[in-house]
Amino acid sequence: MALVYLPVLGGVTGRFSRFITNISEGLRQGLPWVVRAAFVPVAMFVAFVGAMQFLNPSYLLGASAPTGFGGLVPGMLIFFLGAVLTSIALGAAEIRRTERRVRSQHQRTPFGYLIKFIAGNPVMPIVVIAGIAFLVANVFIYFGQNNNGVEFFVESEPEQAIVYVRARGNLSVDEKDEILRDVEDILLNHPGVESTIAFAGEGGLNQNTGGASAPLDTVAQAQIELIPWENRPVVSEEMRLLGILPFTETQVDPAFDGDVVLAELQEQLDQIPGIYTEILNLAQGPASGKPIHLRLKGDDLDVLNSAAGIARAQFEETPGLKDIEDSRPLPGIDWQINVDVEKAGRYGADVATVGAMVQLVTRGILLDTMRVDTSDEEIEIRVRLPENDRVLSTLDTLKVRTQDGLIPLSNFVTREPVAKLGRINREDQKRYLDVKSDFLPDLVVISGDDGETSAVVAAESAQAKEAEAAGRTVTPLTANERIAQITTWLDTRPFPAGIEWEWTGDQEEQEESGAFLSQAFAGALGLMFIILLAQFNSFYNAVLVLLAVILSTTGVLIGMLVMNQPFSIIMTGTGIVALAGIVVNNNIVLIDTYQEYSRYMPRIEAIVRTAEARIRPVLLTTITTMAGLAPMMFGLSLDFIGGGYTMESPTSLWWIQLATAVVWGLGVATVLTLLFTPSMLALRVWATQYMLALGDFLKRMSFGRASRAVRDFALKREARRIEAPEILWDEEPQTDPAAPGVAPLKAAE
Repeated sequence: MALVYLPVLGGVTGRFSRFITNISEGLRQGLPWVVRAAFVPVAMFVAFVGAMQFLNPSYLLGASAPTGFGGLVPGMLIFFLGAVLTSIALGAAEIRRTERRVRSQHQRTPFGYLIKFIAGNPVMPIVVIAGIAFLVANVFIYFGQNNNGVEFFVESEPEQAIVYVRARGNLSVDEKDEILRDVEDILLNHPGVESTIAFAGEGGLNQNTGGASAPLDTVAQAQIELIPWENRPVVSEEMRLLGILPFTETQVDPAFDGDVVLAELQEQLDQIPGIYTEILNLAQGPASGKPIHLRLKGDDLDVLNSAAGIARAQFEETPGLKDIEDSRPLPGIDWQINVDVEKAGRYGADVATVGAMVQLVTRGILLDTMRVDTSDEEIEIRVRLPENDRVLSTLDTLKVRTQDGLIPLSNFVTREPVAKLGRINREDQKRYLDVKSDFLPDLVVISGDDGETSAVVAAESAQAKEAEAAGRTVTPLTANERIAQITTWLDTRPFPAGIEWEWTGDQEEQEESGAFLSQAFAGALGLMFIILLAQFNSFYNAVLVLLAVILSTTGVLIGMLVMNQPFSIIMTGTGIVALAGIVVNNNIVLIDTYQEYSRYMPRIEAIVRTAEARIRPVLLTTITTMAGLAPMMFGLSLDFIGGGYTMESPTSLWWIQLATAVVWGLGVATVLTLLFTPSMLALRVWATQYMLALGDFLKRMSFGRASRAVRDFALKREARRIEAPEILWDEEPQTDPAAPGVAPLKAAE
């Protein structure tokens, strides 16, 4: 089938191509260039209209557009017509310059002269390599001191959240519901909230919060959904491009920003007396609880409770933290019933009989279960005392039947109040308690000369600006930064003996994800090294190719600093791993071309020719990749169907850091590679020459004047003194064989 299909298709397309070329040539001969150039945007607009009609059949036809395949046909035809017209217009408007006279000698380009200057002597390769190494080292050092922090995943626009209502006391369900109604009134009256689902009492909303549970003193919950980003009100602002061209910029109303809405809700909820509210943003991406999560382990519960109290006090003293909680049991009273087994035996009673009597006062004695048509679960059948008798004082009047008759329970049963113990959590057979908190946004940490934190202030405050002007270290307040601050305190061993601590939650997930990406990165480099070693058959060339990965990582760090972005473990880390497979292509092209050229020309000249020959494809592939990812890096989303664009929509926020890593890493690595790789190749050439020269010198010094090495050296020295013959000839003007008086050349001539 292919033997018939491909020749036929090639003939048809070739004839159609010649048809378009003939029309373009006809337009070139019959119309001036200005008219032909004006026809280009018209043809492109026809192709654009066809593409829009194909994507959105109602673009031109409106509501009367046919459905199904019939609605796509008009767009396909218009797009095909526009493509043909564009090809004709571009061919007709092409600017053709007079061909230059071909010269036999190689024409050095400006970039070739630069590489010749670097590789043509043994000093400049060392200078260039040292300069690039100095740049890379300083970028890593500067990023470590002035970065914008590290985050696990990208912070996205809030669209859903859970409001935890916390209160203490023996509240009934009706009292909890009354408190929840006050919270609901505030939530529903806010213009940025679309809907609310509320739940009062035990249990709550079963949401994916990354394993994080509600605080122990939660009495009610409410899940809120904000107005979807695409449906939020917009505001327009008249602006001028370059101060001349007017245009209208439309953006989502800042008052309906998700973070602003949640902050306003929290401020209003804080005005309700007697309760404490906490808003958990159900961010997109990997779900997680509070980012600062300390876990304390120990065997003694009393000592563990004391250590949790010490840790919580330190959390409350640490500036920049909010929504602090711990998992210690809530204060309360449990009634403990003690049975004197010896006395019960005298009366002929046992513990099982006493337990049954106590159940009559509490939950009741389970007799059996039954199924009904209106329920999928079994219904328990229990026997209980009347509601008025279900109090603890009833135990004083109850009598248990024994062989000796009815005996009062009070003869051998006593009760006493004890501290309430909600639950006991264990991990690796050790009890543990958690202390958790969140951090306040838009804060910075000002460090003193000794590196210690001197103040935590708002990022836009005058104190922060004065500190930056004074040259003091100002870093954003993040979860990792606060964890490092508290870890310094934990290293002083503030807890009693027998208490162990560890960071878990987001910190644990960050370490696991970082370890996984590091292993994947190392594995990718190992596989690439094996493939390169098999292809190039040279350790030096294989390592040189992989050095581009370090250069790309330098570009990623520069991009994080320039774009003022934090380092994301997931997205930025994925970008670095992806770059490892992209940036090595430039080095592979350069080294492969160098190996080909070095077979039939001097190696220094091969390096220069390689750089000249491959700079265009290297730059083209880099620039096209960077241009393709540039809209994603700036958070630009284009609506090809409905028209228009949006900036930093919730979906685009996911990919900004990944695109930034690829764009900056690829761009910086390409520029440095075009200088670094020729320098490394030249360094090897010069090092080899000097090592051989040193070997010859040692031979001459060791074997004496009559040795072969000395004679060869003398012969080479004499050969260098002989000047090479130079042949000069004058260029004669070209003559036309058909000119009068000039005989045409014969075939033999």
